[in-house]
Amino acid sequence: MNRDLYIDFAKGLATLSIIFIHTAFWSGQFYIPAEVRVFSLVFDVALFYALSGITSGANIEKTLYRLLKLQITYMIFVTFLFFLDYFFKVFGLTFFSLEWLQNFYSTFGSKYSTTSISDVPQWQNLGNWYLHQYTNADTFPVVMGSFWYLKVYYILTVFGVLILRFFPKHINWFIGLCIGLTLIFNIFPEYYPAGQVGYVAFYLAVFLIGNRMRGKKIPTKFIPVLYTLVAIALGWMFWYYGAEIFYKINKNKFPPKIPYIIWTFFSLATLFVLYNRLKITKENFITHIGKNAIFFYFAQGISSSLVYFLVVPLKENMHWWILMILIYVMNVALAFIISAGLKKVDTSGWKILEFLRRKTAVDR
Repeated sequence: MNRDLYIDFAKGLATLSIIFIHTAFWSGQFYIPAEVRVFSLVFDVALFYALSGITSGANIEKTLYRLLKLQITYMIFVTFLFFLDYFFKVFGLTFFSLEWLQNFYSTFGSKYSTTSISDVPQWQNLGNWYLHQYTNADTFPVVMGSFWYLKVYYILTVFGVLILRFFPKHINWFIGLCIGLTLIFNIFPEYYPAGQVGYVAFYLAVFLIGNRMRGKKIPTKFIPVLYTLVAIALGWMFWYYGAEIFYKINKNKFPPKIPYIIWTFFSLATLFVLYNRLKITKENFITHIGKNAIFFYFAQGISSSLVYFLVVPLKENMHWWILMILIYVMNVALAFIISAGLKKVDTSGWKILEFLRRKTAVDR
């Protein structure tokens, strides 16, 4: 079966959009206007959940095996990140001083306080990361700030494959249930549950809708109707909540509330409109990113942290939009280089695990 390059292309574009979002909302807090930061959310993380739904099937064993491989790759990465963070602190304390390290970390702004500057490894942080409790990595604060996506992905993928496997004739009912719960949580905010429930209710609906779209094509005559409905929803949002809601889109993302949900309609509609319509026949830079999306996702957290050290000295000497383009291009370039290195780290990690498996295997 030939690989659908449109999926890789869409993942690649979505990944580039995530890098732009993190360029705008992290280091961009120092110089990028609020309007631009909000517009960066037009193509956001919901696309990944929709694409996951399109590519997912009802094979439980295959899905759980894929999630297990992802978990091991994630654990290899956070172990590497842990020692990178620790050795940098040891380097700073040994050759410079505690004050130097504190000044270094102050580059990220007062909003991101360090958890522990010590030459003693904080093993509890590594354990928390393994268990998806994303305590801050001081040297690379953007990494853990972007990992909320991964926990939700694990949960909804398990729920999704169980629904696809055991309730294949009732997928529409589950979509309706998820939409209904999302509406109830928003209409009665006092009942909006803490934790992951609100995230999963909405994004599981996106996942299942993506799965229902698998192999299908939106009729051409319906496309204007679809975008008209999106425009009506956006118009209603601004009428009901007022123009100031535009500046609160990001606050309505964690967890997803109606303004942010409506904000995602345009990107999701565009994804489904182009699916099975836009033909990608050759691999390119963007499909390469899509194929390696998880490593780029890991890498952009590191690169988005590093670009702070360009932003701080340049923000007073350069027009904001020129600096934004420069930092974004640099962020993408760094993510490309770092992702290649992380793939090698991942390969080495798997080789070490295979070596340990062979050495500890019991002959029967």
